[in-house]
Amino acid sequence: MPSPNPFPAESDGTPSPEPERGTYIPSKPTDLRGPCPAVNCLANHGYIPRSGRNVHAGQLHSAMDEFGLSSVLASIFAYPPFIEVPVDKSSAAQAPNPPSSWWTTLLKPIAYILRGFAMRPAGQTDDSGAAYLNLDQLARHNVVEHDVSFSRLDAGQGDNLTPQPHLIRDILSASSNGSTLTGRDLVELRKRRYACQKEDNKEMVFGASQNQLASAEIALILKVLGNGKEVPVNYIKAFFEEERLPREEGWKKRSGWSVGFVEMDLLARKLKRMFGDVKGEEKPVVAAVL
Repeated sequence: MPSPNPFPAESDGTPSPEPERGTYIPSKPTDLRGPCPAVNCLANHGYIPRSGRNVHAGQLHSAMDEFGLSSVLASIFAYPPFIEVPVDKSSAAQAPNPPSSWWTTLLKPIAYILRGFAMRPAGQTDDSGAAYLNLDQLARHNVVEHDVSFSRLDAGQGDNLTPQPHLIRDILSASSNGSTLTGRDLVELRKRRYACQKEDNKEMVFGASQNQLASAEIALILKVLGNGKEVPVNYIKAFFEEERLPREEGWKKRSGWSVGFVEMDLLARKLKRMFGDVKGEEKPVVAAVL
């Protein structure tokens, strides 16, 4: 396990040197983190601000390269959350009414199409006028964060940000062979989580859109950390338990070609079919694009 802090404070009281980009440093209580282990991992390695504050879209997009994602796929994940949430709308999925919607579509068609993934509070910019997010703002419910998470409680249970040790233990014990987690293992785990949350959280929201996002998450785990079919359990342990890239365990990002949208989407669709249809729990909040 990496040292908790490879840059201890100097004995004479001088500030510790800034850790190198890529060095793993666990988050401090004063740091902000979100519900996504992957994004938290990037912060813990210093690829985006370690504090979890004032993160810019370009920084997040660039950092996605550490997972071996293509520029297109990285853009799909990195840029939509920085779209501004309309100040007069309770849901980002609610579009402006015509005729302003037609004008908005003409001026910023991509932003309009992806408006349902907006997470940035209205007017939130830094001193230079650049849009930014704090990582805890990624917890905006039913945008990308969703119920039936592998490692977090549902929003209705009060804390959809903090990793839950008992849930992470469930992930690690879900392996059918004790050494790797397959796509089937992870889908079956999601099914068990779904059944459990139906009992524990009567306000649970998990319909077709959430299932699509959840399936895309599994696809990314398999493609980024594994070979597309299975992932070593020790890689998953580092990723979920420490929110760390499992380089010490032997992981390397894919070389030769990047993880692209088409291959990831095809696998996500296959995993979604494996999970089966979900009916009756979805609310009209946002539709998944994957």
